[in-house]
Amino acid sequence: MPSTRVNHEIELIIGDTGGGRGGKEPPAGGDGGDGDRGRSPRKPPQRHFSTAITLAMISILMFFMGLCTAFIVLQRVSDAWVPLHLPKVLWLNTAILLASSYTLDRARRRLHDVDFRGFRKLWRITTTLGVLFLAGQLIAWLQLVAAGVFIASTQASGFFYIFTAAHAVHLIGGIAALLYVLLRNFEKGKISRNTAVEITSYYWHFMDGLWVFLLAVLYLGK
Repeated sequence: MPSTRVNHEIELIIGDTGGGRGGKEPPAGGDGGDGDRGRSPRKPPQRHFSTAITLAMISILMFFMGLCTAFIVLQRVSDAWVPLHLPKVLWLNTAILLASSYTLDRARRRLHDVDFRGFRKLWRITTTLGVLFLAGQLIAWLQLVAAGVFIASTQASGFFYIFTAAHAVHLIGGIAALLYVLLRNFEKGKISRNTAVEITSYYWHFMDGLWVFLLAVLYLGK
């Protein structure tokens, strides 16, 4: 029939203009699903990194809270408890660590102002102060050893070495993060520079506050 033939020809014309896709044009990129093959891989959601560092800090806090609880209980109930005279260098070490938090915050502000030169300078200073803090802790241990105070000498000295050593190990992780931000090429990384700076700052300030708390616990246990 003529009408049937005309309808058939119209359908063929519509099919040709639609490219076999029902009149829809192919998505940008040329070949549909493969349009992103030539592009750089997308970075994963940056909030995942913040969540990870938050969980890490919670686990670290729980670990030290357990140690502090044991310290306080033993200090109160033990008849063999002998107070430990804290090395004076610890106060200098604390000042150095507080200063590192200040320079770190200044570095973050420079990055926010797109002053990369100032950011890198202050970031290096922060890293150096972190290393100086660890060196100061080593000096404190050497002073105790020179005075004949070892980890097994008394209960208080044992806790002192455990507190300071555990904190130093976790602070080394913070220094590694500082170096990562300083040396990393973020163009090809999965994490952005701003996110790396933020989570490193959270961790570093956390370790700073943790040390002040531990020092207070040790001082009150004298």
